[in-house]
Parts: sequence; C-alpha cells; structure tokens
Amino acid sequence: MQAAVSDEPGVKSDTDTEQTRAPGMPASKQDKRSLTWSQISKSLCAGGVAGAVSRTAVAPLERLKILMQVQGNEKLYTGVWQGTKHMFQSDGLRGMFKGNGLNCIRIIPNQAIKFMTYEQLSRKISHHLIDSGGDGQLTPVLRLTAGAGAGIIGMSATYPLDMVRGRITVQEAGNAQYRGLMHATGIIIREEGFLALWRGWLPSVIGVVPYVGLNFGVYETLKDVIIKTWGLRDERDLSIAVRLGCGAVAGTMGQTLAYPFDVVRRRLQVSGWSGAKNLHAEGGHAVAYRGMVDCFVRTFREEGLQALFKGLAPNYVKVVPSIAIAFVTYEQVKEILGAEIRLAD
Repeated sequence: MQAAVSDEPGVKSDTDTEQTRAPGMPASKQDKRSLTWSQISKSLCAGGVAGAVSRTAVAPLERLKILMQVQGNEKLYTGVWQGTKHMFQSDGLRGMFKGNGLNCIRIIPNQAIKFMTYEQLSRKISHHLIDSGGDGQLTPVLRLTAGAGAGIIGMSATYPLDMVRGRITVQEAGNAQYRGLMHATGIIIREEGFLALWRGWLPSVIGVVPYVGLNFGVYETLKDVIIKTWGLRDERDLSIAVRLGCGAVAGTMGQTLAYPFDVVRRRLQVSGWSGAKNLHAEGGHAVAYRGMVDCFVRTFREEGLQALFKGLAPNYVKVVPSIAIAFVTYEQVKEILGAEIRLAD
C-alpha cells in the first residue's frame, strides 16, 4: 500500500503520476492504484463505527448465543425467549450486555482491519486483472477469496481480545472471576499460560473462510445483480432497504456454513475453566478438550449433531440485523466522511 505524496494532501502531482503510470494504462485507472492516508483513515474509521454499532444493537442475543454454545446436555438456556428471560432474571438488564464493551473494543479494530483489507485485496486483484488485459471486474469467487483473506487477517489481529471477551461473557453475576479486560488477561496468562489467549484460533481460521468470504462475496454479487437487473448506474442508486436485504442474505449464508466451527471455538475458549462448570461439567469439573478435533468428536458423540448448532436460533435473529447494519453503517459513514473509495470500487 502506498500513500500519495504531493504539495496538496491526497493529490498526486503530474510528475509523480507520469513516473508511476504503467505503459499503455489510462491515467484514470493508474491513479486509483495509490491511496492517500486520508482515504485509509476514513476507511478504518467507517469500519470501526460499523462494527461497534452493529454489535451493540444485538449484544443480548450475542451473549445468549455464546451461553447456549458452551452449555452441555443440562440446558439452562433452551430458546430465544426463555434464554433472554433467564439472563434478565439472573443478571439484570446490565448483565444482558455483559462483555459488549470489550466486544466493541475488539470489534472496532477487527472490523476496521477487515474492511480495509478487503478493499485493498480487491483493488490488488482488480489491478492484476487490468494488467492482464481484462476489465478489472471481480468474479464472485475472487470476491469470496478477498473476503476470506480479510476475515483471517482481521480475526487473527484481535483474537486474544475475543478469547477474553468469551470468558467474561459466559460468567454469571454470582460466579464472576474476572473484573475486566486487564484483570482477566492477567489471570489467564498467570494460571494457563500466554498461549491460552489463542485457544480456539484454528477453528476460527477455518470457519472464517466461508463466513467472511460469503459475507463479502454474496453481498457484493447481490448488489451487482440488482444494479444490472434494474438498470441502475451504480451502487449509489441502491436504497438502504435493498442494501440491508443484501447484507442479511449474505450474513445468514455465511453464518450457517461456519457455525459448527464457532461452537467449537467457544468451547475451546472456556475449556477446563472453572467459571464454565455451571454450564457444562464432568465429574464436578468444567469439561476440558485436548484440541479442535477432540472437541468436535466429543461434542458429536456425547450431545449429537445438533449440539454443533447450539445457539443457532438467537444467532439467526441477531445475524440479520447485525451484518446488515454493519454493511450499511460502513457505507453511510464513508459517504458522510467523503471517502473516495467504496466496497465496489
């Protein structure tokens, strides 16, 4: 990535343009290869805001999903309504948003990195296609690839925060062991080692490919189909309602395929942790797994195939508004900030 440099912020000089332009390439295409730091910062800001807004809007459902994923056959949470009611009775209104502050701290850099990486990967692929004599238009498969790469980078950069957030989210008011981010991180490292902060990373990487890949790939492809079908000029002519619908479909498809990996990730994050024994215990102790494969096998053998989809109901309820709000907020914030680049550029 290269920021443009000139006497005027964000504007390349004629000399610089001539020096960096590839032979035979129109100036309009070549100039888009370089992003200004202003464009980059706006993209990061929009991604962060989109993540915080979307996650806060569905925080109670997110917590309920995690609690249902971790619990064993002795179920404390059996459905969306019952589970939400039980959370409110146990921890109150504030408890329903437990872990959301930390989730926002995690999701802001996560979403910012993810959205910006997707745009950069898409631009690189598009420019490569142009250099090869094509029109630079990405196919659905290339969009999925760019989305998967963006998801892996964004998730890996912030994974320890997700692990700690999972622990804080699971603990109930009467059995709280962690007081906050720093306290929880210190205890986990001291008692379980530094690598404990990365428990569940592998299934997360595997699961993020279909999840984020389909999110971006389906979202962009659906918009393109609608634009061509309705004879619109570009995505700026799409209403917010249409964008919400595209985001909802994309999020639902991605979540369904990746969900078993999400369940295993959460279980590995609380594996052997005493704070989770009220949800899933064996011999009076919290259930512990040796790794991803062991978690998959034991969950399937002891609880059945449906256990790999525990919490899917509240997840469906939350994923539609969450993903849709994230995409629309991202694009709206970029328009407010006057960002020159868009997801479809």
